[in-house]
Amino acid sequence: QVHLVESGGGLVQAGGSLRLSCAASGRTSSIYFMAWFRQAPGKEREFVQGISKSGGTRHSAPSVKDRFTISRDNVNNTVYLQMSSLKPDDTAVYYCAAGPLLGDKPAEYDYWGQGTQVTVSS
Repeated sequence: QVHLVESGGGLVQAGGSLRLSCAASGRTSSIYFMAWFRQAPGKEREFVQGISKSGGTRHSAPSVKDRFTISRDNVNNTVYLQMSSLKPDDTAVYYCAAGPLLGDKPAEYDYWGQGTQVTVSS
């Protein structure tokens, strides 16, 4: 089993920045790809960004490509999401996910964190 714990969410004004963290524990050797998803009220969970174990492969949703950056620290089993130029549309619960496969669909991930709320005020 793998346990994921997110942190770093909060309330920020439009144009501001936040950094989310996701700490993994347990059978971390089984994790190849880690990703961030988000879910706004009344909407489906959507892929934000993902990163391979080596960090050499990264995928991003077009809507955040120029504003968000995912990174990974394999020594501390932590993945980060640096978010800048935040917009009210970025308001959502952000979830960390991990699994053996590269993908942008929730079903492709085996493990999930509990989520952290990000609220961007206008």
